Amino acid sequence: MIEVKDLTFSYGKDKQALHGLNFSVGDGEIFGFLGPNGSGKSTTQKILTGILKEHDGMVSLFGKELREVPDQEFFQKIGVLFEFPYLYANLSALDNLRYFSSFYPKEQLRDALEVLDELEFKKDFLRKPVSSYSKGMRQRVSMARALISSPKLLFLDEPTSGLDPAGAVLFRRIIEKERQKGTTVFVTTHNMLDADLLCDRVAFISDGNIVALDTPENLKEQNSSRSIAVHYLYQGRREEQTLDAQSLKSGFPFPFDELISIHSQEPTLEDIFIQYAGRRLS
Repeated sequence: MIEVKDLTFSYGKDKQALHGLNFSVGDGEIFGFLGPNGSGKSTTQKILTGILKEHDGMVSLFGKELREVPDQEFFQKIGVLFEFPYLYANLSALDNLRYFSSFYPKEQLRDALEVLDELEFKKDFLRKPVSSYSKGMRQRVSMARALISSPKLLFLDEPTSGLDPAGAVLFRRIIEKERQKGTTVFVTTHNMLDADLLCDRVAFISDGNIVALDTPENLKEQNSSRSIAVHYLYQGRREEQTLDAQSLKSGFPFPFDELISIHSQEPTLEDIFIQYAGRRLS
């Protein structure tokens, strides 16, 4: 679905944003592109969506080199959720969706009301102007705009930004539902929880370079200390010990009266990002 080789891009002579990126995204995959602000992730997405041009290297989508893709055909196959919602503030949610729907063939359009209902948009605001919406409501309309055309390739930039925990769970469920339909999803984010729960594979980008690329599970396993935290009671006191997992093969090396809990101490994706990039995500 997406093939990128030796991708570079510069904002002028003295500001190179991307330094020879190489990655691919398969059909029906949810691929996470993770990094802090200024790392190059939004620049990469803008190149993949045809917004930024004059890059060097090879970028192929739908089996065609990006420079060769006819604009109309290309844009009718993709859906995009921008980090900062691009909506007409004086129009309502429905009027915005009707306007953006006019750029697509009727046969590939979904019903606007059904999409908004799936996103749990407040019905009282359907015909009120976007300027009266909260950030979470605007995010829902922006997601509806991305989904309205039944895209084969979905680009999501910080999809759960501005949402409360329940809204974030809803969006993750909808993204997974899109994948089950066969949609390929490219997610740019610095939210490691979203990446861990959603993505088949993730790429870490820092200062315009991909510093790691693998499944979340493999990254955590490869960087795990393989230690176990044991909480227990002994002689009326609560105790805790951290042990190497292999040492438990022969039993617990300490006396106890009652085990309270046993937990593996796995690194988070953010812990792993810091190891590879030497910096935090925020």
